[in-house]
Formats: sequence, structure tokens, C-alpha cells
Amino acid sequence: MAYVTLRLTLQNSPTMNFVPHNALEEQLVAVHVGKLDPESFARSLADQQLFMPVRDEKDQIQGFQRTTQAEPLIIEDDDGERVLVVFTSPERAKPIVEHFPDFSGGILTEFSWLLRRIGGGVPISINPGWDIGMDFDAEMIGQLILQLPPENPA
Repeated sequence: MAYVTLRLTLQNSPTMNFVPHNALEEQLVAVHVGKLDPESFARSLADQQLFMPVRDEKDQIQGFQRTTQAEPLIIEDDDGERVLVVFTSPERAKPIVEHFPDFSGGILTEFSWLLRRIGGGVPISINPGWDIGMDFDAEMIGQLILQLPPENPA
């Protein structure tokens, strides 16, 4: 998987009102209000679908990816750390990706698929810029990868 590093100050993003649009977002709200344990949420996240913005290829058919190497949106936070950004739906990505016009495409995939492809070492932020989201440092991502069942059990 290829990476691009871009700088975006998320702390200066306007606060956005968050109304859950799907079951995953309802779970995130439950974590934020203390009704769901963050660790339980993290363990259940493997089978959830997330939206990952990817760089669009030039001169392509809209929405059709020709290459097998998706280039995800990785931003640099204010501390200079590279963070992979994913969202609970394509609609949640719109306010952020409008700052990155080359990333108007995306992949809707299970979090486990994403974890297996990145192989660890990269922090992940779910719904950056929104009031309801979750950040995972590289160590936590590594732990989640270790807990994944085999991809193709014999």
C-alpha cells in the first residue's frame, strides 16, 4: 500500500453536529457517552465496514479504480505524526477530503481487511474532525492485528 503524507490541522475544524446514521455510529456515540466500553468497541470493530479515502487516478472513469494499489489519505497531525484517516461512512469523509481534491475516491471495506493490509505501525483516526470518533495509536493497531483470526482458515 502506498502512502501520501499531507498536513491538515484538525483542531481548527469547526465543531460539527453528529447525528448517527448507521449502527457503527450509534456504537461510537455509546462509547462517547459511557454506555459502551472502548475496548469492547475496538474488539468488535474488525468486522465493521469503514470508508477509506483514496487518491483518484488521473484520466479514469469516475468511481472506477484501475490499479490494485490504493493510495490512502494519510495526514500529518500537529506533532508531525502520520495518521491514516478512515470514516464511518462516505458522507463523514466529505468535510475533510474537500481539503484534498485528489482524494475524491474511496474504498468501503471491513476494518480487518484494512488492518491486514497496513500491517501495523500506522496510527488510525476514525472520523477526524467530527465530535464523535476514535483514535488508535500504532501500538493499539498492532494489538488489534494480533487479535485477528486467520484470513483464509484451512
